[in-house]
Amino acid sequence: MFNTEFNEIAENPSLDLYPSHLQTQINELNGWIYSGINNGAAKQLYEALDKCEEILRKQRYLCGNSLTEADVRLFVTLIRFDEVYAVHFKCNKKLLREYPNLFNYTKDLFQIPGMSSTVNMEHIKKHYYGSHPSINPFGIIPLGPNIDYLSPHDRDRFAS
Repeated sequence: MFNTEFNEIAENPSLDLYPSHLQTQINELNGWIYSGINNGAAKQLYEALDKCEEILRKQRYLCGNSLTEADVRLFVTLIRFDEVYAVHFKCNKKLLREYPNLFNYTKDLFQIPGMSSTVNMEHIKKHYYGSHPSINPFGIIPLGPNIDYLSPHDRDRFAS
């Protein structure tokens, strides 16, 4: 629905994040990314992150050389990972910055024109650290780590 229903008001209506020839692959990726990363327990989370790390070792995006909905779905969790999830949800076995392919992939996506404007880390941190009193009863918001997602990445090595 998001891929087509708003095309008349979209800035880039020709962008197809759900191309018909990749839909089966996108749906499969979305299934295990949702259950393992977006909504997974610690063991499943790190198994799924390891799987993504391996996929992204060989290709620029999850479906090869094409940016898809699966990448956007994964990005919204990865961009929050070190800043929020590692501390707030105690997902600190391994930080995003310790996954070279995932970290560079996140920086690559963040640097796509228009993508960084969708990320307001101050708001994200205030929301998470302030909306779960059972986890953070005093609403303390950590100062860091303030990751520079505009720093160079290595994903251009996959450019054709």
